Amino acid sequence: MYKLKDKERIFIYTGPDGSGRKTLGKMVATAFDMQTVPSFTTRSPRPFENNGEDYHFVNKETFQQMMQQNEFLESVEIDGHFYGIREIDIVKIFKKHKVVYLTLNPEGADLLKQMYGDKAIRIFVYADRDTVHERQKERGDSVEDIERHLNHYDETMAYKTSCEHVFENYDLPQVSYQISELIETYLDRQLIADDY
Repeated sequence: MYKLKDKERIFIYTGPDGSGRKTLGKMVATAFDMQTVPSFTTRSPRPFENNGEDYHFVNKETFQQMMQQNEFLESVEIDGHFYGIREIDIVKIFKKHKVVYLTLNPEGADLLKQMYGDKAIRIFVYADRDTVHERQKERGDSVEDIERHLNHYDETMAYKTSCEHVFENYDLPQVSYQISELIETYLDRQLIADDY
């Protein structure tokens, strides 16, 4: 297993589908030299998702093959779809960047926390059930997908107490700013220049 160096950190966004965790991850990353590691999945892309950027979309055969070759650091099956992260992708990004972020479900977040301990920081992002329902509708998710996501809402919300940080997301710019400030405290870059 890759051992994270002193200043290297993995920030993990987790929370209910439709809470804005992926959007926040992208917004916050622009303020830092921060890259994401797209997971592999066997589900179909949503209208707004790009292959290789949001996920690596593969068929079940390819995924099974990758599993047999022990390529995944972690993999889970949720509602018949598989998701997995390759350690090689994390290592590759750490060659150029000190900070990596991922958007994961609680199972994945938990696994990475167990593996990387203090260097993996979980940021739980949530909104109430009606709000996430509305957001999923707005982004064009199918009725079946929305129903599937909402079936997991309560169990995902229960994971909130396990995470290091929790943000309620109703105001993207504000929450993005709060998370950026939080990440700054972990990076300890001594950027404060307020002695005029």
